Order: sequence, then C-alpha cells, then structure tokens
Amino acid sequence: MNRPNILFLLSDEHSYRFLGARAGSPEGESVLTPTLDSLIARGTHFTDAYCQMPLCTPSRISLLTGLEPRACGAWMNESVLRPELPTVASLLGDAGYRTALIGKMHLGGSAQFAGFQSRPYGDLTGKTGHQWEPIEDDDRHTMRVRTAKAGITGIPESLLQEQVVAQETVSWVREQEAIDPGSPWFACASFSRPHFPLTAPRRWIDHYRRTGITEPKVAPGGDAYDHPMSVGMRKGFHADAIDHEEMMNARLGYFACVSYLDEIIGDLLQRLERSGSLDNTVIVYTTDHGEMAGEHGVWWKNGWYDACTRVPLIVSTPDQRRADVAANSCATPVGLVDLLPTLCGFARVEVPANATGRDLGPAISGGALDEVPVTCDVLYPRWGAGTEFRMVRCGDYKYVRFRDAPPLAFDLRRDPGEQVNLLAHGDLAPDVRAAIDALKRHAEQSIDFDAVDSERTERDGDLDRVYQSSLPSATGNLYVYPSGELVNADDAMLYDRSVVAKSAEAVMTRTPL
Repeated sequence: MNRPNILFLLSDEHSYRFLGARAGSPEGESVLTPTLDSLIARGTHFTDAYCQMPLCTPSRISLLTGLEPRACGAWMNESVLRPELPTVASLLGDAGYRTALIGKMHLGGSAQFAGFQSRPYGDLTGKTGHQWEPIEDDDRHTMRVRTAKAGITGIPESLLQEQVVAQETVSWVREQEAIDPGSPWFACASFSRPHFPLTAPRRWIDHYRRTGITEPKVAPGGDAYDHPMSVGMRKGFHADAIDHEEMMNARLGYFACVSYLDEIIGDLLQRLERSGSLDNTVIVYTTDHGEMAGEHGVWWKNGWYDACTRVPLIVSTPDQRRADVAANSCATPVGLVDLLPTLCGFARVEVPANATGRDLGPAISGGALDEVPVTCDVLYPRWGAGTEFRMVRCGDYKYVRFRDAPPLAFDLRRDPGEQVNLLAHGDLAPDVRAAIDALKRHAEQSIDFDAVDSERTERDGDLDRVYQSSLPSATGNLYVYPSGELVNADDAMLYDRSVVAKSAEAVMTRTPL
C-alpha cells in the first residue's frame, strides 16, 4: 500500500487570530504568514478548532493519545504521559512507519519518547526546554520578564530552537529515505515559538516597528470581566502590572515570533520539497493552545476565552497540493483530539476503541462534518477554589460550566468578543435558549469534578515518583548523539561538550515500570 508520509508541524501558543489568511476578516490580525497561508490555499483550513486544555503539557498529552485530558491524565504542566497509553506515534510505528519527534513536547518525568522511535533533539529532561531570555539576566524565568523584555533575540540565530528543529527534521527525513526508502515516515517537528520569551531576529522586530501593530481585538470589560475565574486569571498572571506601552511592545514581539516561525517552516518545507520528500506527504500544522496577547486585559492562556482555546489547524494533502482535490475551509467546530483518528485514517491504522475524537477525513475531502460538542477543560483550580471548568462549543454557541462559579454562555457568531453572557439576559429567543440548554446538559452530564479529583490523586498521583527523571532539569534541550549520548544542546559545545548521560536508554522510560 502506498501509504503517505506525515509531516506534523506543531508550534506553541499560536492564537487562531494570527494567520495572514485571516487578516482581512474582523477576527483576524494583520500578520505576515505566507507559508501557512500557502498551506491553507492548498489544503483544508479548520477555522474553528479547539485544544482540549489550554496549557502546554495537558494539550499535548491529549493530542498524542486521542483522549480527553481526564482520560489520559493530562492535568498540568508536570503531568506524565503514562507509557502504557497508545499514542499516534506508537500506533503508526507498530504499523510500519518510521517515527521521530524533534523539538519541544513538554512531557513530565522520564517517559519522554511518547511512542516515537527517535528523539534526536528536544526537551528530554522532564522540564520544558524553552530558551529563556535575556540570556544574561538571572530573572529571565520570572513572569515580568515575559512582557517587559520582549524584543530582539540575544541568541545567535543558528542556535535558536526553531533553526535546530528544522535542521534536525530535514536530516532525519533524509536519513530515513536513504536507509529505508520503502517505509513511510511520521515526523513531528515541534517548535517553541511563538511562546514566550517574545523575542525574534531583528528583521522581524524592525518590520513590525515600521508597519505598526494593532490594539488587542477585545478590550477589558464585558459581562464576564468580574467573573471569579477572570479575576483570578488576571491576578495570577500579574496582568495589572503591564501598562499600555509594555503591552504593545510585547504584542509586537508576539507578531514577530509568529512571522519568524512561519519563515522557518517555509525554509523547512522548501528543502523537503526540493528533494521530493513531500511528494507523498500529508502536512499538518497546529499548535497546543492560543495566546491572549492582551485581550480581555490578560496575557497567556489557561482560560476559557477563544483567544487561548481556539487554534489554527491546517491539513494539506499531496492531492490538494497537486490540485487533484480542491482546497477548502471547514467551519464546523473540531478538536485537536481529532488528530489521532485523522492521522490513523491517512496511515490506514486501526483507531483504539477508547479514542475520543473522530476522523476529519471527510472534511479534508470536501465533505461535511456533523455538528458535535467539542470540549475544552481546565481540571485544577489554578485561578481560585471552584474555578475548574468544562467549556463546550457546538455550532455558534459556547457554554462554560465551572465547578463552583457562575456558568457562562456566548453566541460567538453575534458576539465574537465574548462580551455578552447570555445567561445574564432572560429574553432569549426560543432557539437560542434550546441551544444553550443542550450545551448545559452536555457539560453537566459529561464530567464529574469530584470524580476528576479522584482520578488525579488515586490513579495518577504517584506517576511523577514512578517516572521521575534522573536528568538535571536546568539543562533544557538535549541532543541524542548517534553514539547514544545525551548532550546538553544549549551549552553550544560540540567538541568540549557537556555530557549529561552516557545513554538515553539508561535514563529514559519507554515501557511501563
């Protein structure tokens, strides 16, 4: 069978608004992303895609396993991906694909391979490997640095994670096609940007200084501004300390990071296309969650707002790029949990019976998808007691159920800025009331917050001890050398290198203990 290769391009913290293809719409930002725009023009753009938890590690574990966060134990950024759970990588690998993960995956503990056969470069220490800046600043990890120090990167460009991920991806693909030309491959190139630090090469910072950037699409205010979760989120992220000048400079940094990432992806695709490696390759682009970027008076993520839960999702097939199948756009809400069954569909691999998502193949072929509820959760009370939530999106409407806080509901077609809580207004049309009531029932029936607590503590509470990493967390990104050595990547030492382990196999867990 001529099964396609799959190139999975994953970024971090990319808001759905920041695509050049959306720039002309009221919800879009005027940002340059010609590479992603080209994939949209030669693929399928899922305009209303949602992550299943707006936080790095939980979203990635859910995406990899095709399970909702509670089912796969995706609770917080320290969560461990249980090695006994099948992932899209292990399923494809078992079916004859050669698989590799290159770059960031932000998994906790020693279970770092996530079902992939190879991890030549990335954050294998059990802690995220962001290249924090400023590199000479001892406070570079603090919350305030994220916005206050946005600007030109102080890292040589050849050493930036994005450049390394792109180079190692090209190298891995070329090696696989030379060693085993008859086998299909699945490569996940996972980039850090546009996640903070909001730094980029000078050319992109200068570009947006010249052209200017916009104010946030949604100003502080609205019915939910004083909601307990909204207040807790602003307080937790120290949003009140960010004045207007700092906010706009940080937004400029975010615009620049998005465009720089697009440039890197463009270079990567051109190199693979030139060698013919994309002739039979499905290309997927998405991110783990969005970015508030000053909207609603807050930054970062981990809330119910569309800015941090709604993400870009693009699938481009060889047939679409050859114009044998038409490019198209799908406005039916979907979730990143749908990617596992979708990629398994391309690879002709059976989907696990407990997988949550659905195959998006019919929409990619130009057909329609049924409207089904899409959920997004935060399952621990980061923003105060009772602020855990389940968000449900179906059709034009969004409903947010909290563990112990007032619920919220919005009509996203008429109110894309999420300013009017429909539940605060009693004069709803019968069809609107019926739609909101249906989402409310789904939110109430589909999750039990008390049961969630039990699963987190009784089922998964010991995972961080069982799969504790023995590697020093401060080392960040590592190379896995051909010899098997794990070498500190960010010391920039090639010959006088800092070896943190003699063998990946000695410190990494591939199977359950």
